[in-house]
Amino acid sequence: MIRVAGIIVLLAVYIWCMVDVLRSPRSTVRNLPKGIWLMIVVLVPIIGGAFWIAFGRTSQTRTRRARRGPVAPDDDPRFLAKLDEEEWRRRMRERRDEA
Repeated sequence: MIRVAGIIVLLAVYIWCMVDVLRSPRSTVRNLPKGIWLMIVVLVPIIGGAFWIAFGRTSQTRTRRARRGPVAPDDDPRFLAKLDEEEWRRRMRERRDEA
């Protein structure tokens, strides 16, 4: 029973490594091209998967830190430009009202 469970775990890791190589963007793959990593994982099942995890894959902490776009309104250049434009319009209205 333990032998069967071990085989199932190794098969699951093998399949996960293949899928992970295929789904990884080319820009995040380290040390070798993505196609070479896929061949290594497919042709050398257990050791290839271990090499992929250790040397080819980027760590999740690096990819999680990368931000896509502004997080807060004061980081958004469009929002800041809108505020500047509103301020400019307010000043122009005040000048017109004074004259």
